[in-house]
Amino acid sequence: MDVVLDNLPTILRGFLLTLELLLTSGAIALVLGCILAGMRVAPVPVLRAVGTTYVNIFRNTPLVVLFIVFVAGLPYLGLLQGSFFWRAVVTLAVYTAAFVCEAVRSGINSVQQGQAEAARSLGFTFGQVLRIVILPQAVRTVIPPLASIIIALAKNSAIAEAFGLREGTGAFAFLVNRHADVFWQLFLTTAAGYVIIVLAIAGIANLLERRLEVVR
Repeated sequence: MDVVLDNLPTILRGFLLTLELLLTSGAIALVLGCILAGMRVAPVPVLRAVGTTYVNIFRNTPLVVLFIVFVAGLPYLGLLQGSFFWRAVVTLAVYTAAFVCEAVRSGINSVQQGQAEAARSLGFTFGQVLRIVILPQAVRTVIPPLASIIIALAKNSAIAEAFGLREGTGAFAFLVNRHADVFWQLFLTTAAGYVIIVLAIAGIANLLERRLEVVR
């Protein structure tokens, strides 16, 4: 336990980087996913095709393969220059956005179609119908699946360790290489860090659900 306490700053710095990855890539994924969901339900065939193609490609490609492409492949071709952190953020965001898109699209489809038709009869554009009528009603429906997606993102961020980022898992690997005799103490400490993050996400999701339920 002394080794864990002595290296607690290293562990905390690792999880701080994990949170930075989670919050940055999660915010991008939520925005991009909502845009893609709008494209998926748009009345324009080209937009629907682009959205569907994106989802099919990124949702069915292993995340490790995407990391290799975005972190190593594209920079080698002179594209996506920048730090390993931002390459990891882009990779996690574009991958997660495909799942966010499908969750939001399912929420949109859960709203009665008659409401959209009524809004269009009043002269609302597609964008206005989506923003003013559909999405506010779909929000509560999509909170549980979105929470699951963000939790998966928190765990997926551990893959960044293999590409040079010393986040939570990277800090664990770094310390184990130097203190293999206390492997289980380091493992349980790292696992507890991820459990705390997951419980925090679940707690925020439950709070949002309750708040929206009161409003309705």
